[in-house]
Amino acid sequence: MWFLAVLWASCLLMGTHAQSSTSFRRANAGNGRCQYTFTVDSPTEASCPSPGSSPEMEALKSRLGVLEALVARLIGGDVLSVSSQGSGSQSGLQDSYKQVMGENAQLQREKQRLDRQVQNLQQRMEELRQEAESLRSRPCMQQPPPRVPNKQLRFISHQIVFWQRFATTLYIYPAWHYENPGYQELTAVVTEVSAPNLEGPADISGCGDLVWVQEPEVHRKADGIAGKYGVWMQDPEATEPYASEMVWRIDAVGSEVRQLFGYENMDQLSQGFPTKVLLLPESMESTGATMYRGSFYYQRRLSRTLLRYDLLSESIAARRDLPHAGFHGQFPYSWGGYTDIDLAVDENGLWAIYSTDKAKGAIMISQLDPDNLEVKGTWETKIRKSSVANAFMICGKMYTVASYTSPNTTINYMYDTATSQGKTISVPFKNRFRYNSMVDFNPAQRKLYAWDNYYMVTYNVRLGKQE
Repeated sequence: MWFLAVLWASCLLMGTHAQSSTSFRRANAGNGRCQYTFTVDSPTEASCPSPGSSPEMEALKSRLGVLEALVARLIGGDVLSVSSQGSGSQSGLQDSYKQVMGENAQLQREKQRLDRQVQNLQQRMEELRQEAESLRSRPCMQQPPPRVPNKQLRFISHQIVFWQRFATTLYIYPAWHYENPGYQELTAVVTEVSAPNLEGPADISGCGDLVWVQEPEVHRKADGIAGKYGVWMQDPEATEPYASEMVWRIDAVGSEVRQLFGYENMDQLSQGFPTKVLLLPESMESTGATMYRGSFYYQRRLSRTLLRYDLLSESIAARRDLPHAGFHGQFPYSWGGYTDIDLAVDENGLWAIYSTDKAKGAIMISQLDPDNLEVKGTWETKIRKSSVANAFMICGKMYTVASYTSPNTTINYMYDTATSQGKTISVPFKNRFRYNSMVDFNPAQRKLYAWDNYYMVTYNVRLGKQE
């Protein structure tokens, strides 16, 4: 079809009229290729002028150059141009072709990247669907009725007996005149009886299941953006030169978190007057640090290395990698903050809460030797670390907090390392300031310590038996 285009373009360029004499011929050339020849009479010239003597001839050559460039564009550049203008058009087409191919390659790479994102989203949606199906298949959890102490039961029993006896006297008491419907005065002796305190913790000694958490008590608000989240604690087994009343805190926002502030007691913390400031030799990662037996335990930044910082010598006393543990955003809590490794302390010692590639994001629990950080035992749970906001240990049992922003959330899961069994629970929990980045238990104070959106708070707890 390209030669028809040539014929049509030639006719336009030469000003051919319907009555002009034209001819078209096709024959093999000397080199064996098929050659097309057409003849058009000039509408104005009676004879051809001599070569190089007519400006019309130069114009005709220019038009033929344009025509040849057009034909080259139509057939993909197979015909070589005989004029400088045609060569320029061929070069321009090649540059355009290279540009288009480069843009196409870039679009292909972008498409592959978007395909990977879509695949990841589909995988996550499938995981969420499976979790939703699992939750639907479970029976609804009912909140167990509150346990009534024996003293309260005796109090209620005495009240029932009193009112039964009082009701009996209505029928036999001679001073009551049944025949007179008018107003009658009834006098009674009221004895004040002290009711049991249901707001405070129950028996604070021994171990049991977590059954109740009190409203948070505020102790201090951090100053500046560096205190948006952090970690604070008291040593449950303090050693010289520091007492158990000593309070420690670290503001965890920033890339070089190294300052450890010490306060003599809670009052000094509330007033904001530190009595000791220690500079850690290596930077800390996130809010998973803890204090135990005169040492500060924390995760070194950008690594799975655990460090024991001795408060007495103010130096690193032990270091060890937590085997296969994710770090720096691989398996954090739902609020992020590089909370891949969370260290905790309870009545049984030092613990690490984390996950690994092998566990596929499920929470792992390891008990650590407090002297050399060697792993003494490990348990794998069935709850994803990224699905919970925080976790802590009480009496060898791990508890998880469902949300870090909801003001009324729950402690929703418990795993017992003594039995290697886990179960869902529902213990109400308050995030008063709606960004709880740290929750830890202190076995000496029998309280939860938390850092909620600049605020350092504590919660009283009650241990009992889960129904």
